[in-house]
Amino acid sequence: MNAVVLAVVIMLALSFARVHVVISLIIGALVGGISAGMGMTRTMESFTEGIANGASIALSYVMLGAFAVAIARSGMPQAFASWVIRKANDGDGSRGKFLKWGLLGTVLAAAIMSQNLVPIHIAFIPLLIPPLLLVFNRFDVDRRLLACIMTFGLVTTYMYLPYGFGNVFLNDILLANINQAGLDTSNINVMSAMGIPALGMLCGLLVAVLVSYRKPRSYQDRPVEGQGDVHLDEPVSKYHIAIALLAVVLCLVVQIWADSLLLGALVGFAVFVAARVIKWSEADGVFDSGMKMMAMIGFIMISAQGFAQVMKDTGQVESLVTASAKAFGDSHLMAAFVMLLVGLLVTMGIGSSFSTLPIITTIFVPLCLQMGFSPLATVSIIGTAGALGDAGSPASDSTLGPTSGLNADGQHDHIRDTVLPTFLHFNLPLLAAGCVAAMVL
Repeated sequence: MNAVVLAVVIMLALSFARVHVVISLIIGALVGGISAGMGMTRTMESFTEGIANGASIALSYVMLGAFAVAIARSGMPQAFASWVIRKANDGDGSRGKFLKWGLLGTVLAAAIMSQNLVPIHIAFIPLLIPPLLLVFNRFDVDRRLLACIMTFGLVTTYMYLPYGFGNVFLNDILLANINQAGLDTSNINVMSAMGIPALGMLCGLLVAVLVSYRKPRSYQDRPVEGQGDVHLDEPVSKYHIAIALLAVVLCLVVQIWADSLLLGALVGFAVFVAARVIKWSEADGVFDSGMKMMAMIGFIMISAQGFAQVMKDTGQVESLVTASAKAFGDSHLMAAFVMLLVGLLVTMGIGSSFSTLPIITTIFVPLCLQMGFSPLATVSIIGTAGALGDAGSPASDSTLGPTSGLNADGQHDHIRDTVLPTFLHFNLPLLAAGCVAAMVL
């Protein structure tokens, strides 16, 4: 069996069997590397090399966790949550439904804007979601629905809109790599190429909202990590709220100016300490709480980088595609389906669609040209193949981010409540939409 396929299957099987994702990634990488003939020593050297690439990302998220806890301590999120609950209690059932759907719309809007207007990616989740868990509990919102909403906003936005992170994915990586592989994309409208796949994602979201998770689901009101017992009826200092708003604005400005999430979160945290919203004697405790909240996502992302490096070093991604090409025959539909399936497999293992594109583009462009696909269809196939698997991968930040917020009180399982729902509702319709796009464009 191909080493990449074997490694990904082992990693996914262990994850779904409730083995911790970090352990699953390590074992999968070892099995894949050894089966490719790299040996134990070379495989671990490759894994360690990849870990170094993920350290800065993990450190940024740890600092972000500390910043999120500081915001929670300021009382600003609780003030918003208590306002929502008061509005719900003061009105009739119709007002409660309006507020519920308004909150779901707010979460979706935040996820979309996190990719472009306020390009902080998953950084909004630990700031917005944990303080609102009590509100979602009040409305009996199924957290699997919230996971689908956030993942939709995170993935669909960058794979369709060429702004912010979408500009990086679509222009700097997708079109740039296709050009380097020998296909001129100067006259291609990338939004036209990715429009049908984006509609596939939208169909998946509508199914999740209107069918799969429309029924109420009850949760217990538990303390949120880093926030202690939250009492929504307690008054909140207007000074603390003003400082929190200032810290958020400065965090965003510094992050955009310096292109560093780590520095932005550090500046935001420093504002809270300097303004004595967080006392100097409490700073260590707040930082530790933030570290605990983001520890899982940090370690998984570090391990995922190691796994990805081993997969690249096996040199068997190309042989995987070549072997699959023999089954194409003259069928355009089969060719598109297999290429999309390979993209899904690679991204599920690596956990990053941004990292998948450079790996598959150099192989897929010649195949698409040989099969007679149009330039627009080629861009659509490769872009969709890269995005496939970002939703539903245990190691993707598009699933880890929602879990970090929704599991802040220990009632949301990463695999069962985020990975499986997002895989079923987004990868399957995206796979179908990608095949349709390949045939009609």
